[in-house]
Amino acid sequence: MKKLHDIFLSCGKVATDSRKAGNGELFFALKGENFDGNDFALDALRNGAAYAVVSESWAKNHNAEIEEEKLQDRVIRVKDTLETLQSLARYHRENTFLGNERLTVIALTGTNGKTTTKELIREVLSCRFCVTATEGNLNNNIGVPLTLLSINEETEIAVVEMGASHPGDIKELVNIAQPDYGLVTNVGKAHLLGFVNFEGVKKTKGELYDFIKSHGQRVFVNADSEDLRSMVKERRGLKTVQYGVRYQGAVVLQPNGRNPFLKMLIPVVKTDPRTGRSYHQGTMLEVRTNLIGSYNADNVMSAIAVGKYFGISEERAVEAINRYVPSNNRSQMLRTADNTLIVDAYNANPSSMSIALDNFACMDARVKIAMVGDMKELGDESLSEHRRILEKIKDMITHGKLTKAYFVGDEFAKAGADSFADVDALMAALKEEMPHRATILIKGSHSVHMERLKDVL
Repeated sequence: MKKLHDIFLSCGKVATDSRKAGNGELFFALKGENFDGNDFALDALRNGAAYAVVSESWAKNHNAEIEEEKLQDRVIRVKDTLETLQSLARYHRENTFLGNERLTVIALTGTNGKTTTKELIREVLSCRFCVTATEGNLNNNIGVPLTLLSINEETEIAVVEMGASHPGDIKELVNIAQPDYGLVTNVGKAHLLGFVNFEGVKKTKGELYDFIKSHGQRVFVNADSEDLRSMVKERRGLKTVQYGVRYQGAVVLQPNGRNPFLKMLIPVVKTDPRTGRSYHQGTMLEVRTNLIGSYNADNVMSAIAVGKYFGISEERAVEAINRYVPSNNRSQMLRTADNTLIVDAYNANPSSMSIALDNFACMDARVKIAMVGDMKELGDESLSEHRRILEKIKDMITHGKLTKAYFVGDEFAKAGADSFADVDALMAALKEEMPHRATILIKGSHSVHMERLKDVL
């Protein structure tokens, strides 16, 4: 592994897409359900990759071609390319130091808000440190290694997002990343097809707590969450840093139609240098975010708590949070020529769908339309959960909190909704009856592609 690591350091970066390997990268030929990266390894070398890590079996079958093109010295044969990528990432993480101390790694997971929280923590920590963080939502058993391998000589702290859809997923990822600190944003109903039930979700997310208790420093915990508090209590001796809107006495201000972004008042806490005790100064700072949804208040508080722990004042943290502008269809507001769009369509599960609708209900707008797509991977609970959301939307319409709703997908159809088969069908209908001067919530699982509605609205 040291030899491979030396090769990686000489290359400076890795690539898993042969089309993007053209500047001396170390190419890893990964195999998926519908592709085999080994088949593109030689293309990567021809395009300019310095080395290619391939499976032994593939190399044996293509040895003549490798020798003919005189690529023997640039082809690295391993038993399993994914396991090798993960092992290299762990080796790199364990052998990266800042001075005499091993580099600090913060890992975070949760049902909702992972990516937004990660981005806010990155913004806050960047006030003082050079931060390497997960790009986008590359948070699986490939994305986490790639994040770790993006750590370079300038990195002073790393923030690694971790996703899970099956028991044991987080355990696998923390064993690769070896985090010092952990944060679970929340636990809710998502990926129930893999987890079976809510207890399965809690157990898997809790694998991050288990690792930190045995190997790390401490976890950041939302003290407002009964579920997270109970998960901590089950792990006696786990060191914590607590935060929370109610716990810290923060105030979430109600949005209005013209300015629906999250605004908050947070207390400033000072530490007496003589006694080391913390106390409320009596000052409240106003947070004026570019995030849609009061549910993002927890994400804001977590970022401030992490920043505070690492020596960044509330004032500087708030400045950083106020600068952050979301992307990738998460908590975004877009104004088009005809409508105002609230786009939260990167993913959806029962808890995130419910809180998005609750937030939308509080918004002050003349015409409010919800366009919601199926929530995927809910297993046996899919029908009941889609029925629950359908009833919630009907109740909102009945009580004047919502003007109209459109549904997309088979799951909502099974639940009794007049649902469009797919986004294309809804887009065609909207071209015949286009909303005007409406505020529109767009929400659904990523595979439903609700974000495409932006093109017509």
